[in-house]
This record gives sequence, structure tokens and C-alpha cells, in this order.
Amino acid sequence: MARNQVLLLVAFNRRYDAGYRKMRQDIQSGAVGRPELCRLSTRDPAPPPIAYIKVSGGLFLDMMIHDFDLARFLLDDEPEEVFAWGDCLVDPAIGDAGDVDTAAVTVRFRRGALCQIANSRRASYGHDQRAEVHGSAGMVLSENLLENNIVTANADGFRSAPVLNFFMERYMPAYQEEARVFVDCVLNGRTPPSVGADGRASVVMGYAAKKSWQENRPVKISEFAGGQL
Repeated sequence: MARNQVLLLVAFNRRYDAGYRKMRQDIQSGAVGRPELCRLSTRDPAPPPIAYIKVSGGLFLDMMIHDFDLARFLLDDEPEEVFAWGDCLVDPAIGDAGDVDTAAVTVRFRRGALCQIANSRRASYGHDQRAEVHGSAGMVLSENLLENNIVTANADGFRSAPVLNFFMERYMPAYQEEARVFVDCVLNGRTPPSVGADGRASVVMGYAAKKSWQENRPVKISEFAGGQL
């Protein structure tokens, strides 16, 4: 887009979530030391329609792509190698469509950190989205957002509110911030914080994970995109 002088913001909404921005700030400030292990979980309340899966590119490209971007965002580093496992444990029709509905991926980053990503198309309790980065001096953690922060305790134990049910509810403030940032970039000529190169990098990671799952082997990022992100 720079070549054509077009302003482009790639809408990876999690980059605009206040909690993940704070996680990134804490990591960059050195509060947890050198990042060593990142763990990301994304579980949707129910699978999308099969018609969507047939054209979406599959779980690694329509769902986990957000985790790939979040990992790059939090660690401020580029991936080097990907290994993926996947299976159909939710709906056999998803397998018939050539995809998986449950996947676990490990990504090795250039500076040595490992990232473990778990995705599922089903979570009976709502949209499950958590992140953790462990470093040489500590850890920073983002838990699920609940419908409210009330906890009730009695002889039966502790009871809290359910998690927000879907990503549209979970990330509404992030979508609003994303739109605000883009308008500011347009009006003031600023470079967006998520650009075309970020979208390309996550797509490459998605294809690497898909190839790893299909061929049951680790796949180096250098096998794609001319070896560069």
C-alpha cells in the first residue's frame, strides 16, 4: 500500500483491546523479563455454518489467524517455525468440508519464545478468549471478560457471572477504538498501527499451520513468502 500511497489499516481487532495493549506495554517495559512462553486460547460458543467453512480458508485462516496476529503483537517478534495438530471433535461435517474444528499449534519465534495456541469451534459456556505471557521475571495474564463482576458465595460455593457469549460482545470496545484510530489516521496523516504487512504475516502463519497439519511435520516460515515476513 505504501507503493500506491493508500492508507490501509488491517482490522485485527484484538490489537485495539485495552487489556491486550496493557499486556504489550508491560512486556515491553520489562515487567515480566524476557518472554519465554506465550499461551493463547480461543474457543467459540458454536461452529459457523458449513457453507462459511467451505469458503473461509479453514480454522487456521479464519479463526486462529487472530491468535497468530496477537502473538506477534504481544511478543513484538516474528515467527520462525510452526507445528500444528488438528482434528474434528465437534462436527464430522466440518471434516467432510476438509477442515478441522479443534487445533493446537506451537510457534517458535526468532528470539526464542515459544507460543502455544489452542482453538476450538465449541465452548458450551460462551466465547472463551485468554492470553498469558510468561517471562524470565514474571507473568502477565488476560482472563475472560464476564457479564458482570459480581460473585455470590454461600454453602454451595462461589458463583460468578457467565463469560460474554460472543466475540461481538467481547470486543465491541475494541471495534470502537479501531474505528476511532482509523479516522484519526485519515484526518491527521498518521500510519495505522496495524498495516498490510501484519495481515500478510498472519496469513503466512495460517498457511504454514495448515501445511503442518496436512503433512504432520514442523513447517518453517521460510518455506513461504520468499523466507521473509
